[in-house]
Amino acid sequence: MSTRSPSPVSSHATPMEPKQSKSKSVAQRRVYGKSRANAPRAVFDGSPARDIRFKLQHVDPVESLQAKLAQVTINDDSIPQPDNHAEPPKMESEQKQELGNIPCDESSPSTIEDISDTPTTQSSIESSLEAEPKLKKCETMVEVRICSKALENFSQIKSASPATTSESISQDREKRSASCDRRRAERKKIPASRRSSGVVHDSEASTYVGAILTEALSPIAAQGIQKFGSWASRSANMFDVAKLAEGSYGEVYKLHLREEACRPVVSKSKLAKLKSYGDGVFKVVPLRAKSGPGSKKFTTIDEIVSEVKMLKYLDPIPGFARFREIHVVQGRFPESFQNAWDHYKKTKDDCINPNPSNKRAYPDTQLWAIVEMDDAGCELEKFAWSSIFQIYDIFWGVAMALARAEEYAMFEHRDLHLGNVCIRSTREDDCMEPPTELDIARKPSSSGFGLSSLETTIIDYSLSRADLLLTDDPTGLTEVASSDLDKKQLFDAIGQDEDEIMQRNTYRYMRATLYTGCPIETEKVADIPGIWAEYSPRTNLIWLLFLLQSLFKNRKPETSAAQPQRKALAPCSPNKMASKLEAGKEKDQSIAGSLVKERQTKDVQAGISRLKQTLEGRLKAVLELLDLEHGHEDMCCAADLVAYAMDSQWLGEEDFF
Repeated sequence: MSTRSPSPVSSHATPMEPKQSKSKSVAQRRVYGKSRANAPRAVFDGSPARDIRFKLQHVDPVESLQAKLAQVTINDDSIPQPDNHAEPPKMESEQKQELGNIPCDESSPSTIEDISDTPTTQSSIESSLEAEPKLKKCETMVEVRICSKALENFSQIKSASPATTSESISQDREKRSASCDRRRAERKKIPASRRSSGVVHDSEASTYVGAILTEALSPIAAQGIQKFGSWASRSANMFDVAKLAEGSYGEVYKLHLREEACRPVVSKSKLAKLKSYGDGVFKVVPLRAKSGPGSKKFTTIDEIVSEVKMLKYLDPIPGFARFREIHVVQGRFPESFQNAWDHYKKTKDDCINPNPSNKRAYPDTQLWAIVEMDDAGCELEKFAWSSIFQIYDIFWGVAMALARAEEYAMFEHRDLHLGNVCIRSTREDDCMEPPTELDIARKPSSSGFGLSSLETTIIDYSLSRADLLLTDDPTGLTEVASSDLDKKQLFDAIGQDEDEIMQRNTYRYMRATLYTGCPIETEKVADIPGIWAEYSPRTNLIWLLFLLQSLFKNRKPETSAAQPQRKALAPCSPNKMASKLEAGKEKDQSIAGSLVKERQTKDVQAGISRLKQTLEGRLKAVLELLDLEHGHEDMCCAADLVAYAMDSQWLGEEDFF
């Protein structure tokens, strides 16, 4: 995720304009580019949702018995009985009369073990009558089964005298009452251990973050606020936690699947699911409190909701972050995340955020939003590039992603510094080194794009602007997601080094483009409320210019491949003349073959050198096209630049579509 923004503001996410009382899902439009697999979802077992579902399925046995008895129907038709039946079955009235002799006191040991009705349908009765016409008819009976223990107790009670029976019943009552009191006392002394559900039962807090929970995809995440420790414990045995970066928004952590020797034994199917889940990235954002301490800092609920909506909406676009889930947790950092924070503090020099264990910085009731995404790779500002093939793929990869998002959602990023571009390798070995001559020779490309095997991903839309098409709106209206950048204090800072100065100037060029239409008129004018909700895609070109200038400026020297050393000549062997002649012929053939290979190698090297010059010349032409004073007048958005590149055969249609 993006590293710390130079902005001094503690939170800079995107409130919705206009504000919606209820979050709505968004429709999907056509996406240009190669189709991508769906992002894997959370696979942590032992969720509280399972306990809730079990409780909902539990039914009281008495209520179940009453429901069964209510379904019993007695037909007027009789059930046929065979003639040779020794003793006719007792009728229902006789059974009731006999059961009436049993004492109905609660202390009575007699219990009914099972009561089952035997309803007979009309069709079955008619078929029985046709098969045996001589059978007698009788009324429908209800079968009542009484356990043997109950019969014994009943016979004992029946044989005993009334006085003895009443005494035994009263004694039995006293014993049962004493036993119940003793068990109640024991329960109070030693409470039964119960498994914690992991859900925070706070209706007021749940209502406060309800808009975030509505955006969750899974029932587990949408059910309510979870305890931070319980949420993290679901993956503690399978994953290791590492802190990647931090910023004014919060911090970013990554979960790695543990080695086989360090994780419990699981089934093959579950292990395959965990591996497909991959290395997840978790953006941990402290939420602003509703009132009291923490109500004037951190990220607001509306800002998180807007960012999540945009993440979900831009998810299918190639070149944008893949969204997995949003969670809301409460409490202090669990041990695994705290250890990762401590390790980052010891090994990195950019750890500025307060320690999560500091109760002055974060109270025990602190709420956190955890945005779960796919791992997009390494941040560009932490990567050392040197080859023109790498620069070409990084720049055009970002430009094509912006062009797709402009067509898909009228998107502006507005904060596309090097920390908000991630890169990863598409090679099997995940190697990110510049391509070798053999790699380029084996991977033909008509345009020169894709030779470095680097894939780019745009992240962090906390300052971005987009139109979100609503699914439940028959008129096709859209919801504008944007942020008022005039409140973020982005345009007054100067910068401490050349890179930061260039980034700060880019913010001012962007504001001038939106306010006046001319990026070089950077003199600040009065704020216009609501202007940042308007669509001005030329801001994407301003950030592409910044990106290309940074790629050339921070380019590392390209190391040339070391020339192979020639082998020493072998000593002359005392062979006969014939063997010398044969050896001479073989030597001549070897020399001829080596000359051919050398000529081919030189041709390949010359071709690669010409390709490098061609690609570098194209990118320098882009710098001229995007120049703020003398650039191309008709270049208004990233889509225009990509279309120009395709017309000039700098990019192929297969690279974009």
